[in-house]
Amino acid sequence: MTGCSEDDEQSDEAAETNNRKQRKRSKAEKHVSFPPDEQIVSGFAEHRDNDRNGERSVTLAEVMSAYEQSCSRHQVEPRERVLQQLQQGVCVGGGVKCLDLKGERLDQRSCEALEAVLKSLHFDFINLQAAQLEENGAASLLDMILYYESTTHLDISDNSSMGTSCWRALAHLIKQSVRLSRLDVCNVPVVDYPAQSLSKALLTSRLTALHLHNGQLSGVPLYTLVSALKSNKALQELHLTNNQLNSYQDALQLGELLRYNTTLLTLQLSNNNVADAGLEELCDGLRRQTAGLKVLLLRNNQITADGMVHLAKALPALRVLQVLDLGENVLGNEGIQVIREPLMQNCSLLQLGLSQTNITCEGAVALAEFLAESRQIQQLDLRQNQVRVGGLMALCLALRINGSLTGLDVDLRPPQEQDEFLTETQTRLQSEIAQRCIANAGRSHITSETSQALPAEGEGRSKITTTV
Repeated sequence: MTGCSEDDEQSDEAAETNNRKQRKRSKAEKHVSFPPDEQIVSGFAEHRDNDRNGERSVTLAEVMSAYEQSCSRHQVEPRERVLQQLQQGVCVGGGVKCLDLKGERLDQRSCEALEAVLKSLHFDFINLQAAQLEENGAASLLDMILYYESTTHLDISDNSSMGTSCWRALAHLIKQSVRLSRLDVCNVPVVDYPAQSLSKALLTSRLTALHLHNGQLSGVPLYTLVSALKSNKALQELHLTNNQLNSYQDALQLGELLRYNTTLLTLQLSNNNVADAGLEELCDGLRRQTAGLKVLLLRNNQITADGMVHLAKALPALRVLQVLDLGENVLGNEGIQVIREPLMQNCSLLQLGLSQTNITCEGAVALAEFLAESRQIQQLDLRQNQVRVGGLMALCLALRINGSLTGLDVDLRPPQEQDEFLTETQTRLQSEIAQRCIANAGRSHITSETSQALPAEGEGRSKITTTV
């Protein structure tokens, strides 16, 4: 697919301008009180700043009153959740933490009534997830969020009825906003026009984090997205969980992205089908990263011990990657043996996730040998593996030498031994592992609150603790 031409860009902007004019001229359809188009174009930033500065001392009670009046003008009932959040919120310098409209059904007039809120307050987070947004209402709402620079984080996930005009308005928001830093568009198909529109906007956007989970991005849509991101200099986090990414075509594109983009710091690819062949493409790209990607998450990607051969070739050369999560892949003891020595030669990796990877005591012993040699590894996740007394003992002995590991996650209740003596030994070894991790953390002034943690399965993050 070729890049976007200036004529295409101008035609999209002209279409957006015409659509905005039509929406404002038809009072039966729209009642958004933006100033004339020529003022939006000539004094965009100035108007927003003046509006915000002029109402900086506004109280939440006044915003509630303005919202209720706006609802009356638009002939809709005020949303109780909006009123509750305004009543319970804390306004600091015109800013409020969150406007949560998740699950609310926001029709066109309900969206337009929200202008009284958006013009007066800046939110850290606006949640429109599953808001059943209608086409015209969604476009107006996004226009307002852009004009008033209402938020730094917007979640518009689970709105499957988003049409062309809504995607056009979203692209305009991405391209023009100076405050929006994170966007979530999950569980929405990003194919055909949405993929093209989003990719064009990303060429010049200021977004630093983009979440596109379950967006059917495999194939041409991913190619379109990667084409734009190769030259993007702002995006630092790209989250692509559950997109059915495959081991050849998609992984090839992502490997190309890593060859050209040195701004991206986090790449989340969990719950896809990258597999062993795809890992080879990713490793080829990783080896070319002299600056850039620090976090690579490959949880549940059908990777086996054969894929560790490709990782073994890349690990000694890596100078940037700090976090690698390979959890829920069938690596087995064989895979751990393949990467044992390359891990010793690596000088960048700080956190390694190996939960639920079919490791037994044999694999734990191999990892203990790595721990004994490593001077930088800080966190290791071995949960949901068959690590018994022999493996725990090897890990414990390694920690008597290792001075960097501050978090070693093993199961709170590992596979139980039949012998009472072995059960007691398990408990003692767990306790010693925990104490040595705490001691390492104390010596290096690293605490569980300040250290970065491997994400848990899915979107959330859970700390790799220093206790077991």
